[in-house]
Amino acid sequence: MTRSDSLQTVQAEVLIIGAGAAGLRTALELKTRGIEPLLISDRTQGDAHTKFAAGGINASLGTHDPDDRWQIHAADTLREGHFINDPEAVRLVTRNAPEAVRELGSWGCPFDKTAEGAIDQRYFGAQSFRRTCFSGDQTGQAILDTLEKRARERKISFRDQVRVIRIITENQQVTGALALDMESDRLIWYQTSQVVLAAGGYASIYHRSTSRSDENLGGSASLALDAGAWLMDMEMVQFHPTGMVQPKSYEGELVTEAVRGEGGRLLNADGERFMERYSPGKMELDARDVVARSIMREIADGRGTDSGGVYLDISAEEPETIQKRLPEVYHRFMDLGIDITREPVEVAPVSHYGMGGVQVDFRSGRTSVRGLYAVGEAAGGLHGANRLGGNSLVETVVSGALAGRYIAETVRSEGVGTRETESSELKLDHILNCRPDREALDQIRQLMWDRAGLLRRSDELERGLNQLFTLRKSVKLSSRIDRMSPEEISICLNLENVLQISELVLTAALMREESRGAHYREDFPDSEKEWLVNIRCSRGADGELKWDRQPVSEVHPELRKALDENHSLDYHHLE
Repeated sequence: MTRSDSLQTVQAEVLIIGAGAAGLRTALELKTRGIEPLLISDRTQGDAHTKFAAGGINASLGTHDPDDRWQIHAADTLREGHFINDPEAVRLVTRNAPEAVRELGSWGCPFDKTAEGAIDQRYFGAQSFRRTCFSGDQTGQAILDTLEKRARERKISFRDQVRVIRIITENQQVTGALALDMESDRLIWYQTSQVVLAAGGYASIYHRSTSRSDENLGGSASLALDAGAWLMDMEMVQFHPTGMVQPKSYEGELVTEAVRGEGGRLLNADGERFMERYSPGKMELDARDVVARSIMREIADGRGTDSGGVYLDISAEEPETIQKRLPEVYHRFMDLGIDITREPVEVAPVSHYGMGGVQVDFRSGRTSVRGLYAVGEAAGGLHGANRLGGNSLVETVVSGALAGRYIAETVRSEGVGTRETESSELKLDHILNCRPDREALDQIRQLMWDRAGLLRRSDELERGLNQLFTLRKSVKLSSRIDRMSPEEISICLNLENVLQISELVLTAALMREESRGAHYREDFPDSEKEWLVNIRCSRGADGELKWDRQPVSEVHPELRKALDENHSLDYHHLE
């Protein structure tokens, strides 16, 4: 009997693909409103990328800086995004952030507290006030644990080790999803009219990434694109300034921005605090793109370490403070024989976050395909050309709550809308179009790092596209899914996703002939007013990619007022 013959059918009111913070918060909102969600993940329960978001979650609580308010948080987000953010997304996330963080606290999230019992807040780069709430340097883990515990208490259905192959649509309406149970080796046909993409972004298409090698490979964006949805801003990839360099087995692992937020200083191989040269006003707490490019320039000019990095030094701070506020970083390096209270660590920029993703109406999470939604890092729009540190976690919980609320109303008014589907309609014969080639995956990641990294040029981007097309031809192989093992299917899906998303990043980067935020073109070093647009793409009925440019929306007057106030970090507080 083949997988096709043993197709399992499962009905779901709402299917949520991805069980990190965004998926969990969506599920909790649905459950609260009387809808039964089904969460599925290709990992085991609790093993979501959310736990690697270490430094904190933003909300204008005003614990230390009572002048802060959500409108200033919005202004910082727009300025950091170089004004190609979706202004409504920015308004919704920053306005709802304080309530979302307090809600997490009421559910038991162990945020650090002040002596008075208020949620403590720290500095993060490019923010006008201290608004990053935290749980030591393991904030993502604390939030994930809190949401997981609440989901178990609410008896939310969860199924792990399930890999989604394709979203099925009919007349631009979701009718379900086809997936493979990696443990039982059976195909599953999820019948539902409501699917939520919450499976992360695409930063791992690069050789050096803060993500694990088998996640954040563009799965959400690929599923959405193949279903007919629009994607946006795919050229906008954030490179975190401080990933580990040594030892090799730790290369790319994130050294949280909280280290700089707590007073860490960047030094070149000569011991010079080089950010004085690039950003004397904000120093190490300038925007991530500025700090990352500054590090790359130091390395390129011969002032880097022998391993191709620079030094991050927090030894000037009190050892007890470091151990209390950065426990994970402290213990990680102590296990490697490095005492960060006494000596610096080597760091270098690393691919960290995709600001682009599925285009949605942020009030609901809706995509351009009816019944298909995206939340968290899967969605584009909030971050524009660069993400403000601490905004990723708050996006997960706010976007999840908003989408859950809207989907619950939709299901109540329209019903689930499942229908019987013959397996022949799922086209199971030739689902995969490449051979399982791990080496090709590594080659694509390397070419993306070389051709579309922090510093871009048209000739390198074109060379990258040509290399990508050559690689695509070399791995092309249409094969029956029944003739492949679950591991081979997973490799093929990863390879198909990386091929597709890398093409989008390279093409969009070539199209945007300016420098803006994380997208830096050495041949077009200035930002241009004519490029205040979002570059979008979708796949037509003929299978060909369609591209367009969409002007950004007007900023709400309330946010314009906060921008005009021109708040900025008073750096002397850190000295």
